[in-house]
Amino acid sequence: MQSKKERVKIGREKLQHIIEMCRSVEERALDPFLVNVDEIIKIVREYFPNWEQPEDLCLDAEAIHRLASVVKLQSEWVKHRSTSLYADPFLLEEKIRRAKREEMVTVFLHAWHPIVEMEQISIHSLKEAVRYWESLPPLSERWKEFPQPEIEAGSTTREELIKQRILREKAFTEELENFWKELKEQVKARGVEGKIRYWDFVGAETYEETVQRAFMTSFLVTYGYATLEVRPLEEEIYIKPYEKQVRLTAKKQLVSVPIAITIEDWEKWKRGETP
Repeated sequence: MQSKKERVKIGREKLQHIIEMCRSVEERALDPFLVNVDEIIKIVREYFPNWEQPEDLCLDAEAIHRLASVVKLQSEWVKHRSTSLYADPFLLEEKIRRAKREEMVTVFLHAWHPIVEMEQISIHSLKEAVRYWESLPPLSERWKEFPQPEIEAGSTTREELIKQRILREKAFTEELENFWKELKEQVKARGVEGKIRYWDFVGAETYEETVQRAFMTSFLVTYGYATLEVRPLEEEIYIKPYEKQVRLTAKKQLVSVPIAITIEDWEKWKRGETP
């Protein structure tokens, strides 16, 4: 159960995110129809009873004002399309299907404006080509063989190959299943609703170990051991393990979710901040 102070903090962050997103739409950096107006109104209504400070009320008012600007831009977009003779591709396709062959030929002839160009080799061009080839050095000089570098053979040990990450101490499948087991144990101990925050799972004491855990997590998702739940509005990513491995079929379209693991985000996580 969240305290009132925590709800106020989370509400402020969400309002700031809404304002930034709407500002991006106003600056033409984002499609206005990517903004879910109903969801934003629901969030504003949910956190409105928590506001007591004038700054919070001003922040709430600014979020509503920015949202109104986005709705206005959506309206202008629809009005522009309706008055600029915009034709829907599906309507055009249906019209083409119903048109007779003779009508299509007539339309094509009226719209077809071919460009005719004639090229030919002149005597001057031939002379220039011959002069160019005669000026080139012979192939024996252009394609000289480079001496093969001498490589001194040596020996190594299995421990050295493991240290250089050429060999693994465990089979990759065994290592992946152990990592899957660890994910399920952490979700059971610290997770909520069968999932856990991505950074709470991959975060480790060192940055190198964090990158390695993120690398293994990507294989958990790819091979059907777990799935990612992305919440773009809250800027949160959760990972949810499957009880059994899910075999992904070729018919199912996979969506790539790039996640940056920067040292700045790792330092924020170490300080207890949200990366």
